[in-house]
Amino acid sequence: MSSRLIGVGVGPGDPELVTVKGVNALRAADVVVVPVMDTGERGRAEATVLHYVPAEKVVRVVFALNERTDRKRREAAWDAAGERVAGMLRERGSVAFATIGDPNVYSTFTYLAQTVGGLVPGVVVETVPGITAMQDLAARSGAVLTEGTEPLTLVPVTAGSAVLKEALAGPGTVVAYKFGRQAGEVAEALRETGRLEDAVWGSALGLPEESVRSAAEMDGTPLPYLSTLIAPPRRAGGRGGKL
Repeated sequence: MSSRLIGVGVGPGDPELVTVKGVNALRAADVVVVPVMDTGERGRAEATVLHYVPAEKVVRVVFALNERTDRKRREAAWDAAGERVAGMLRERGSVAFATIGDPNVYSTFTYLAQTVGGLVPGVVVETVPGITAMQDLAARSGAVLTEGTEPLTLVPVTAGSAVLKEALAGPGTVVAYKFGRQAGEVAEALRETGRLEDAVWGSALGLPEESVRSAAEMDGTPLPYLSTLIAPPRRAGGRGGKL
């Protein structure tokens, strides 16, 4: 039988937001890999997974999760992680990789799957979708992501605040990921585009240290790296006005 690598989205942190299919995939796999940084602290994916599978089934693999400047170091980490997971696939046959959010949305799983595909001929790669931070923040804050014909734009602020500002100048709701370190620039972009008052941000969703607040409260102080922002457009015309 072909070996299987399954990317499982385990949501933004709240263990209750893992899907039934996701839990079944984690439990059915021979081993569950969770990504950790080289500093070794437990990440959200690992903490969530341990609600559903025994610790002895979980294997921590180091990834350069926040490395953006040193390409050699980043790619060396990807190669090492890929080699390790490839070894597990050869020995055990079925490996689940747990990722926060969704495995097809800005996930390390994408790079892992590409690497492993070149090391294990015939490997079957599958994904199980997960609830994203923007969906969880919308639910916790009451923000509506889209109405009628509105577009939805998702921007990683690691691409630069100019990319966010361009999106905010357009139509529809804008969601920003990983904006915490540039909170001051983000607040200014919201102010300049007239979106500050209606925008909300959140971090550590579903965890004891959760914070969900109006963007108008941002004072330029850096926020947690994995903060999420929702900036809806101005909506006029009453119910169905955007149809």
